[in-house]
Amino acid sequence: MTRFARVVVTVLLASTAVIVPGSAPAVAATMADVVPVPVTIQPSAATYTLPAGASIFTQSGSADVGTYLAGILRRSTGYALPIASAGSGEPTSGISLLLSGADPSVGAQGYQLDVTAAAVVLRAQTATGLFNGVQTLRQLLPPEIESTTVRPGPWAVPGGRIVDYPRFPYRGTMLDVARHFHPVATIKQHIDRIALYKINYLHLHLSDDQGWRIVVDSWPRLATFGGSTQVGGGPGGYYTKAQFQDIVAYAAARHITIVPEIDMPGHTNAALASYADLNCNGVAPALYTGTGVGFSSLCTTKEITYTFVNDVLTELAALTPGPYLHVGGDEADATSDAQYATFMNRVQPLVTGKNKAVMGWHQIGASAVQHSANRIVQYWGTTTSDSLVSTAVSRGAKVVMSPANKAYLDMKYTNATPIGLSWAGLIEVQTAYEWNPGAHLSGVPATAVLGVEAPMWTETIVTEDHIEFMAFPRLPAIAELGWSPWSTHNWTAFRARLAVQGPRWTIMGIDFYRSPQIAWPAPGTTVRYEAENAAITQGVVESNHAGYSGTGFVNYDSAVGSRVQWTVTAPTAGTAALRFRYANGTTVNRPMDITVNGTLVADEFAFTGTGAWTTWQTRTLTVTLPAGTSTIRAAATTANGGPNVDYLEVQR
Repeated sequence: MTRFARVVVTVLLASTAVIVPGSAPAVAATMADVVPVPVTIQPSAATYTLPAGASIFTQSGSADVGTYLAGILRRSTGYALPIASAGSGEPTSGISLLLSGADPSVGAQGYQLDVTAAAVVLRAQTATGLFNGVQTLRQLLPPEIESTTVRPGPWAVPGGRIVDYPRFPYRGTMLDVARHFHPVATIKQHIDRIALYKINYLHLHLSDDQGWRIVVDSWPRLATFGGSTQVGGGPGGYYTKAQFQDIVAYAAARHITIVPEIDMPGHTNAALASYADLNCNGVAPALYTGTGVGFSSLCTTKEITYTFVNDVLTELAALTPGPYLHVGGDEADATSDAQYATFMNRVQPLVTGKNKAVMGWHQIGASAVQHSANRIVQYWGTTTSDSLVSTAVSRGAKVVMSPANKAYLDMKYTNATPIGLSWAGLIEVQTAYEWNPGAHLSGVPATAVLGVEAPMWTETIVTEDHIEFMAFPRLPAIAELGWSPWSTHNWTAFRARLAVQGPRWTIMGIDFYRSPQIAWPAPGTTVRYEAENAAITQGVVESNHAGYSGTGFVNYDSAVGSRVQWTVTAPTAGTAALRFRYANGTTVNRPMDITVNGTLVADEFAFTGTGAWTTWQTRTLTVTLPAGTSTIRAAATTANGGPNVDYLEVQR
């Protein structure tokens, strides 16, 4: 989609280039710019500047966080940043990650950050606390620290002390991979981005009427048949067990817990289509590619249904080290209240018997549904009172707050938003920010609230680009509600801090919504160059797929070395973001070598599958361009050739 424009200064291309809106350069960070806002900030006049010879010092238990931090800093600074063992005395140089000496208030997830002219010292009681502190440190460094290529610096950190810890232990987001399937690479990219704002749970909606997305060995057709489609009839997809475990491990390395959801007894058409025995009439329905809800149900009176549920939950629990299994439970309109209660009362012990806590949409709070130990109800309604939730709380349940008219990331920002739904209302950034999770529902005290979650349903969300646009900047707003003390809540202050995040997102390649409610840095220009006007080798110009820009696109030949080459002219030397718009069908990856003036700047740069040749997506690479004319080449490195390329945007 062509609505996403993001960077900085003017770059002139050849005569066929098109100028499109962009964004402005970053400004220096201060301790007051952090999102979510910390509990206490004590700024000082000191500034720490990271030297080329700096080390990262760790202790037993903090080495993994040190490795993570080094991986971020090395790529943009070019510094070696060796990881060394911290001594016993007070740190006098470099960056130290210590599991001792933190203020006692920080608890299991908080941290203490001290920045002097000589050193940066992060202290916490756990590796999770250190990891959260690293996210704050990233925001205190210039936005260019997020670059994937070496930048000139300097790498200054404002001085002072931050003592910080979360309001709620659970701060999550949900991604629906059932309506539209999203590949492993997209999930990992999303994990990396939500980690910056101290999100610690990612809820994956793995099954629905339109698709089943996880292999279950004892019921193999769930994935191979039930996972073969999606909304609109696309190819769908599913995760193998190895892929799902890879996602779980990747998230865990970023101190994020995966919450898997199998929605039942409704939202089950993909399962019903896969196995006729799960239907009361023994007849499998057709696969479903629409967006309606409430029409499907497992047969709650058949014993095979509970065998099925137990098999699925057994295999899923074995893949999931986290504490929760989410059993859905919403919009079961095709199931009577009595049968719904019977079903949930059979299913909950299956979950707790696997040493997991039951999590479900707030409909599981119905009085006829028995309470299970440590049960979590997730509220998604649009009112400020709900008897199902208050009843569940009175019986000992905790609540994760996800009111659809405040926290649903798939709702449109405005009527003009090109993707998204609006049944729960329009959710601009201020609407997402201006509510109190601890006092939103009557009869639900703050002590009963486990935290917040921002769900993203994907009826209209097809690509990674779409995910970014709908999550940013609203997800950081929800993250602040989950992390920061309510006493710090202030829209005017938040919108100023949020504006500072814009340049960072630009460098990270995040296609965010430039809400008019936020005073983003003043726009510059972005220059677009259509692929059909480039120098093309072993490729052809075509116009037989929908949604391209300009007069066509380039279809690479299926051969190594097929390439497109652009000539650009920059008025001054400096960094630039190269944004490629491409379509890649269902192929997992068609990597490309990206060179600038003959120098390789990205070896086998990944162009992942977009799901269909009519589905366009973008990838961004940050490079350094000299003043004057440069040649930018994207060349295929495999026999699969390259993806269809629509255009290159150069953003400075």
